[in-house]
Amino acid sequence: MSDVSELFGTVAIVGFPNVGKSTLVNRLTGTRAAVVHETPGVTRDRKELVCEWNGKRFLLIDTGGVDIADPLPLTRAIVEQARAAVGEADLVLFVLDAKAGVTPGDEEIAEILRRSHKPVLVLANKLDDPSQEAHAYELSRLGLGDPLPISALHGLGTGDLLDDIVERLPGAGRAPTGEEAIRVAILGRPNVGKSSLLNAFLGQERVIVSEVPGTTRDAIDTVLRRGETTFVLVDTAGMRRKRRQRQGIEYYSELRALEAAERADVALVLIDVSEGVVDQDLAVADVARKAMCSTIVVLSKWDIGVVGIEDVRPRLEARLRQRPPLIAVSATSGRGVQRLLDKVEEQYAKHVARIPTAELNRFLGELRAEREGPTRNGRRLNLLYGTQIHRRPPRFRLFVNDPSLVTRDYGYWVENKLRERFELEGVPVAIDFVRRG
Repeated sequence: MSDVSELFGTVAIVGFPNVGKSTLVNRLTGTRAAVVHETPGVTRDRKELVCEWNGKRFLLIDTGGVDIADPLPLTRAIVEQARAAVGEADLVLFVLDAKAGVTPGDEEIAEILRRSHKPVLVLANKLDDPSQEAHAYELSRLGLGDPLPISALHGLGTGDLLDDIVERLPGAGRAPTGEEAIRVAILGRPNVGKSSLLNAFLGQERVIVSEVPGTTRDAIDTVLRRGETTFVLVDTAGMRRKRRQRQGIEYYSELRALEAAERADVALVLIDVSEGVVDQDLAVADVARKAMCSTIVVLSKWDIGVVGIEDVRPRLEARLRQRPPLIAVSATSGRGVQRLLDKVEEQYAKHVARIPTAELNRFLGELRAEREGPTRNGRRLNLLYGTQIHRRPPRFRLFVNDPSLVTRDYGYWVENKLRERFELEGVPVAIDFVRRG
């Protein structure tokens, strides 16, 4: 995402459940960003990825499988997300299982696409052998042009498809986000209100919200601009703590959530205050810490909760090493949502801050005066001087007479004092104790 060259347009991928849309996304982008599994309906929300072909970059929107006849509320929400994706697109890829032929559901999707008046490429997928291309001809009766035979799984025909895509795009699209954007991962166990919070940030139903735990299966990037600040918000699948609770799709979705945390600057760790703090919440916060995210604990569902901030603060401060700030929100009423974005900006400013070397060394002098270093075999640790060697997040190199004398307790004490002095609560602080050369 660091490349800020112009996008050539936006492409939406639609189709019936389990026709291979996510496999195609992974093939075109050269990633495994979409969860691929044999269960129909794995991709439930819209997800946006940047694809590059012959030096031209475009936005690819992966949508949930569109089953128009299914009356389930969640399925209806997926249909509406797919309609919205088509509305935003410059070109639509309509993916079908060529071996299954045209189904009534395919005909209904084709009707939606005709009414959209958007350019459409019909893709006859799952043709793993060129001798099977005759299956593609039946799809011509949808009236959306000649089908292009492909195998997303094996890559057959995908080069020609990419050539066709870049040829049809308008040559201009949304400006991609640059390195100045604040990348925010929304983390939590299943059904704590992550998608509802994202929708509250955006003021629109960008991510499907459902009472069914585990609705969000992919990590979904959404750009939000507020004033002069750009946020990249990542809603992630709920993380289950016990390995035996993770099966198939959930296992791969959790990997996506971990990857999302690793590329984020700030992690929002949601806790459902209607249920209180549980061990799984602490495990999620530890994921954010290990991913080197600056962290904010968000007390979600504040409108229906019975637990106050002061009720949970002692346990969180005792268990969370980074001592992250707490903020209460209600995505339903909107209470605290803008204040949370303000807090994200504050936390990001600390995440990227650089402490002047002179100020850092005055602080180290105060540490020497406050507590003597640990000793072993008659030798005492001497804390000499230090400098900050990295930002986003901050990393410090402290020079000592003998790094082997640094105990775990002393190292934690220095880290906590550093965090306290420079107001780095919730910020991952890395310290390297090295021998003076």
